Amino acid sequence: MTDNRVRAHVFVSGTVQGVYYRASTRDAARDRDVDGWVRNLDDGRVEAVFEGLEADVEAMVEWCHTGSPTASVEDVHVEFEEPAGESGFHVRW
Repeated sequence: MTDNRVRAHVFVSGTVQGVYYRASTRDAARDRDVDGWVRNLDDGRVEAVFEGLEADVEAMVEWCHTGSPTASVEDVHVEFEEPAGESGFHVRW
């Protein structure tokens, strides 16, 4: 890991469950070499953590505003945190 890694903790609301949002997020993150995870929340939102180079993490945050082709994103809330050493990207259940 390098010192220029950043971490974004993201909460996405709208029609983001049951529309392949998590799997699409996983694929997009892996394409950008971003580490972290994504999961559905009980309140209908999707939560994700992205760690990597600043430009790649920012690209993932921007991607979240559209998401999967059948998603309808209403809001993306982002909190930047200290990197925690995520490795790989996976869907949490």
